[in-house]
Amino acid sequence: MKRPLFTSRTVTRLAFGLVILFVLAQVVWWIVFQQRYINRVTETTFETWQQTADAATRVAQTTRDEELIWSLIWDYPYLLYDELNRSFTIDPDATEAFRQEQNGFLRMFAFEGPFFVLIVLAGLYVIARSLATERELKRRQQNFLSAITHEFKTPLSTLRLLVETTLMRTLPAQKQNEYLHKMEVELSRLEQTSEQVLAAARLESSKEDPVLEPLELNSVVQGIMGKARGGLEARGARLVLEYSPEPLPVSLDANAYSVVLNNLLDNALKYSNDPAQRIFVSLKKEGDLVLTEVADEGVGIGEKEMKHIFERFYRVGSELTRQSKGVGLGLHLVKSITEAMNGWVKVEANTPKGARFTVVIPRRVALTEEEQARAATPTSSYLKGGKV
Repeated sequence: MKRPLFTSRTVTRLAFGLVILFVLAQVVWWIVFQQRYINRVTETTFETWQQTADAATRVAQTTRDEELIWSLIWDYPYLLYDELNRSFTIDPDATEAFRQEQNGFLRMFAFEGPFFVLIVLAGLYVIARSLATERELKRRQQNFLSAITHEFKTPLSTLRLLVETTLMRTLPAQKQNEYLHKMEVELSRLEQTSEQVLAAARLESSKEDPVLEPLELNSVVQGIMGKARGGLEARGARLVLEYSPEPLPVSLDANAYSVVLNNLLDNALKYSNDPAQRIFVSLKKEGDLVLTEVADEGVGIGEKEMKHIFERFYRVGSELTRQSKGVGLGLHLVKSITEAMNGWVKVEANTPKGARFTVVIPRRVALTEEEQARAATPTSSYLKGGKV
């Protein structure tokens, strides 16, 4: 398909460029015109003053009427009268005052011109940003529609094929188990995609904050990883878990935190290009903060993309050429849910490769009796602080 010579973006940029050039040219001409006009007015005024002084001098030298002379002095304050020579001259102070006044007009126009240009450019910038935002939103919506179609259509097609194959002939037990396992994987994929879309919708429409309960984060993560480990390892992940050697009391919604951690694990697995597909999960305490770090050894994230990856529906590139799964809601949910639990999430490059996401939750200062007893008797698995 032949690409059009002028795209909408090119036409928009050309139009904005022409408007800017026109405004700049107009302001420059306006300032030049005002400068010429003021200089002409100044010269004409000084010529008029000189003609008035000459005429007043002739009158003073041809008459002895003092009242007439005093009326000339009163009517023309910019003239000085020399009684000895009976002549009028232009007052230098009046000349300098008038020149300063005219220069003040020039400075005013010179200031107003650039200020007008700045106002116009600021308005054009706001309009351009709005158009760019609208264009980006349209691109994300198109990507989301393509992604959601793919994320639903592919598992459904696979399930249909497996079901039809099973119905057509009797399969050995091993083959049946293999097909059932594939069906379970595809159903999980459908369930995860549906849950992400529904969670995003609930998050946007809900006006209530999540109910935060006093929990111990090591135990919460152990429960989440116990459920998620099988599915992750079936997809090729190798989990490296490191729990904190001391209790991590926090206030959070366990179900909401489960969505956060599962999305981070899924994101790490999707973008991991290492054959071993190692995913590192570690829990630690830093002062009054509790950190959950999820790191991978994948392709990493560029500096430019780090500013946008938590935005809704944002995914790098086009859905027509993308290989990774997803609809662009996972990291948006991670950020939104974490902030709803009074925390925040940050991302940085992992060493030597990949990316590392850190979920930060405030530590709960007051311990429950169970937590105090657990801290006094370090027998639980997470208190060993080792890698699992």
